[in-house]
Amino acid sequence: MELFTNQILAGISTGAIYACMALAVVMIYQAIGHLNFAQGEMAMFSTFISWQLMQWGIPYWAAFVLTLVLSFAGGIAIERLLFKPLEKAPILTNVAGFIALFSIINSCAGLIWDFTIKQYPTPFGSSPFLGSQLISTHQAGMIGVTLLLLLGLYFFFQYTRIGLAMRAAASVPESARLVGINTSWMVALGWGMAAAIGSVAGMMIAPVVFLEPNMMGGVLIYGFAAAVLGGLTSPFGAVIGGFLVGIFENLAGTYIPGIGNELKLPIALAVIVIVLVIKPAGLFGRPIVKRV
Repeated sequence: MELFTNQILAGISTGAIYACMALAVVMIYQAIGHLNFAQGEMAMFSTFISWQLMQWGIPYWAAFVLTLVLSFAGGIAIERLLFKPLEKAPILTNVAGFIALFSIINSCAGLIWDFTIKQYPTPFGSSPFLGSQLISTHQAGMIGVTLLLLLGLYFFFQYTRIGLAMRAAASVPESARLVGINTSWMVALGWGMAAAIGSVAGMMIAPVVFLEPNMMGGVLIYGFAAAVLGGLTSPFGAVIGGFLVGIFENLAGTYIPGIGNELKLPIALAVIVIVLVIKPAGLFGRPIVKRV
């Protein structure tokens, strides 16, 4: 029972990172209807920026907030400069843009900071949480940050004019334009928020996996899986999907013979495929109906 509890708590802590990445994926999907294959690299680059700020002597939380601001601005700039011109392009053109962005960001990070592994500090410490050996303070901190992020997004989209405008622009863009909402800039704001949320995932996972340009590859795959499992139209579902994927990943690696670390990802993705066969919109997503 202690082993089972430990794996559940460890799965929740890693699932918090997948949930952050899934949130970023959902933000982009709701804005433009595509999955951003460079989301992990954007998060990695933001994490390097925060590390560089701390190397210059800026305290952790000040670097954290400044990185969020810079990531938000960077996400808007990427949308305006690269994907705004591709707005009416075919889907494969957008996919090529995402792949190009992935390669450019990864190469630039390696050029600026090289590919050696770097230590990244944690603001929460690594001691046992509340004296328990089952979860560390950093793991508890990751869970808390994810829940606060979800709560903040809920209030933003439910009770602010900009949040309501972004929801309208994503759901019914034609009607939103008729009532005076600038849907183009709502898309740009979605990109900025996705970049900022992704940077949170990068800064939270970096103390666990260490900092290097390829650190977010596996995290992005799990983030995609969590977003699809929870529902690409539901931020809440993305968070739940992240926690579920994290828990299943740990339980499968512990209790299914022969799985180990190498096969945990394929098993998790296989379960997700099964779920999608049964409920294609995901656990909490709404079916998308189009008039033909």
